[in-house]
Amino acid sequence: MPEPLLALLGGALLVLLSFWFFRPERGILARWQRSLHITERMLVEDALKHIHNREMAGDLPTINSIAGTLQISDKEAAELVAKIEAAELVEQEGSKLHLTSGGRESALHILRAHRLWERYLADSTGFSESEWHSQADLYEHLLSSADTDALSAQLGHPIYDPHGDPIPSSNGELIPIAGTPLTAANLEAPLRIVHIEDEPQTVYDQLVAEGLHPGMIVNVIETSPKRVRFWAEGDEHILAPIVASNISVAPIPEEKECETLPCEHLSDLKSGEEAVVSGISLACRGFERRRLLDLGILPGTVIRAEFASPSGDPTAYRIRDALIALRDEQAKLVQITRPEKEAA
Repeated sequence: MPEPLLALLGGALLVLLSFWFFRPERGILARWQRSLHITERMLVEDALKHIHNREMAGDLPTINSIAGTLQISDKEAAELVAKIEAAELVEQEGSKLHLTSGGRESALHILRAHRLWERYLADSTGFSESEWHSQADLYEHLLSSADTDALSAQLGHPIYDPHGDPIPSSNGELIPIAGTPLTAANLEAPLRIVHIEDEPQTVYDQLVAEGLHPGMIVNVIETSPKRVRFWAEGDEHILAPIVASNISVAPIPEEKECETLPCEHLSDLKSGEEAVVSGISLACRGFERRRLLDLGILPGTVIRAEFASPSGDPTAYRIRDALIALRDEQAKLVQITRPEKEAA
């Protein structure tokens, strides 16, 4: 091949590679720079959220605590703090860090996006409970203020996330977490779980495995330096105090103490018996909850157990002249009131 043609082909290839690398918006360099910008913004937002959470908990946010939470070096954390201080989002007094009004506004936005996304994952998707927090950690950085407002409206403007954490309003109002740690609860008193801390992940995973969730009625039987023993919806739980301290509970008002009576479930009905649906357990979320609602299992609906399969599971139930089959584990999620109890 003549040398001029080789030179021409080489030049064309060089132009093509240059265009591929330096192309505006979509070139490798542009995408790399955009990735660096997003990563830096995520670190800034995570640092602001960390400082806010520490302040709300009454703890002292420091460069070391930021480094530990964001899993970066102390030097990188110090450089990060210097950047957000230069942006007038945080103030430093010695080793103490304080959010400015602008920093608090930014922190509340990212906190609102995180908790709304967790609420969305819980109510509208099939993601497991153990995945909500990590998924929200990613998506919180992608939602603008307009996006979070739209998501809030779509969800009916919830004020709590699925763990019981308050969701900041669009104007920055934040309801403080109510309740006291389960480790400090009065014995034998009917209590309601109002919050379950989702960090650290290993402790939260254990609480999820226990089937515990906000809204459950509990009675603490024993507390000691070695264990906390309590009942929740008919099941006994024994937790180490360090794990139990991640659960917050609150007393149940006297007029609602009837809720502490043993709760009956659809799975308790025998063939030929009928009852009225009083609710669906808060443990039932996402697709499973929507399926039950779509089947007509709503509060006030009369439901009758017709017959069980030869193996005993599933069972056929009659709702509004229609037969549906539910597995025992599904029927246990439906709370019922028997007619004779209503009359009483």
